[in-house]
Amino acid sequence: MACRMNRLFKLQFLGPLALFAATLSAEIAARALAYAPSSEILWFINLKLFGIFQRSDAYLSYFVSVDGFQLFGLALPIFVLACLGLVARSRPLFTIATHLSAAYAVFLAASWQVGMPTLRQASLGTIAVPSGGQFVMATILGTCMLSFAITHLLYFRAVHQEIEALVHRLRGARIVRAPN
Repeated sequence: MACRMNRLFKLQFLGPLALFAATLSAEIAARALAYAPSSEILWFINLKLFGIFQRSDAYLSYFVSVDGFQLFGLALPIFVLACLGLVARSRPLFTIATHLSAAYAVFLAASWQVGMPTLRQASLGTIAVPSGGQFVMATILGTCMLSFAITHLLYFRAVHQEIEALVHRLRGARIVRAPN
């Protein structure tokens, strides 16, 4: 049981790690493209694989216009919190990191849809079809939501153990008082 709890505790790290790795990769690809603007491979990587980060950067630029903000202002602090939570074995730090990574992943998914061309067909409403980056987006969302779910599972387990301990203490107190 303790081994499984330890694995679950470490598995919470997966979401912030994947988010940081993807954001770092997108930032490196963007910087590489700045040095080699004629590279077709770098254009493909930037537009198809990491297009989600370009869209979210464009959306964030309305509020914060700092180059690399997604990496240094969002993903890196979340990753550092997760690292501290792992090293210190601190549930609160992991909770903050997993919640922030899930929120950032949802923001990425939402900003992916901002400004997307929409198609209207009969009465189906608006349908947006993003181009490229589905695997990256699915990986980020999947790992962040998994970390988020594991954090809640571990808290529910801790609450359950606290309730069991309280019930056990109350039963023990009744047994001791019974002879009087």
